[in-house]
Amino acid sequence: MKIDEPLLRRLWPRGDRRVAGLIAGTAAASESVFVRFGITTPGLAAHVMAQLSHECGAGQEVVENLDYTAARMMQVWPSRFPTPASAAPYAHDPRALANKVYNGRMGNRAGSDDGWSYRGRGAAQTTGREGYARLAALTGLDLVNAPDLLIDPRYFLLCGVADFVACGCLPFAQADDIVGVTRRLNGGTIGLAERKAWLANWKAALAETPVVIAPPQPSPPRTEVAPQSQTQPPPSRWSQIVAVLRAAFRRS
Repeated sequence: MKIDEPLLRRLWPRGDRRVAGLIAGTAAASESVFVRFGITTPGLAAHVMAQLSHECGAGQEVVENLDYTAARMMQVWPSRFPTPASAAPYAHDPRALANKVYNGRMGNRAGSDDGWSYRGRGAAQTTGREGYARLAALTGLDLVNAPDLLIDPRYFLLCGVADFVACGCLPFAQADDIVGVTRRLNGGTIGLAERKAWLANWKAALAETPVVIAPPQPSPPRTEVAPQSQTQPPPSRWSQIVAVLRAAFRRS
């Protein structure tokens, strides 16, 4: 199972806008990544790609945008920013906001820059030091010390699929349960309508992809066996002697 580059370009038309070569790298890695994580049918691939398409904005939102207004912060984190005055110091300051809302949880150390370093990133928007460390163990990539490997075209799909599987999404994908998949990956059902639309698009697109079957090997040419000669073998020396003696007795 693999994703062809022209197909990915059709569904992610601006997928290279943030990271050059993202589409080509993702398509090139798809076959080996899917085999590695047991994504062996078009249906499973459609569930994976639908979720990743939503999470990364079809390749356009590969790093979490934390440039919020005070009003928006109050909507997203009402308990942290109950008033305009509490949100104002972090308005349009993504780094400060990331450390404010993410530090002290998800493995991020309090008073550190972890919230910013391990903000949402990659195909599945992996977040938090623990999330990066978990993917590092699954992929063999040093994501804790080099977080931007998550958006490297060579590893973008690998990290996204690894996160999908690590979150426990695969059994729900096998059951064609998009609500279950979304809850495992997202922690809720945010964007469910859009995820359903992506799933329908990916199912339709992958159904159009022809299955490549190896052509039958030609049969080896037949070797014709030469017919045995009908000529009798020459008489042996002993037969010749017997024939001479018989002829002599006939003449006597």
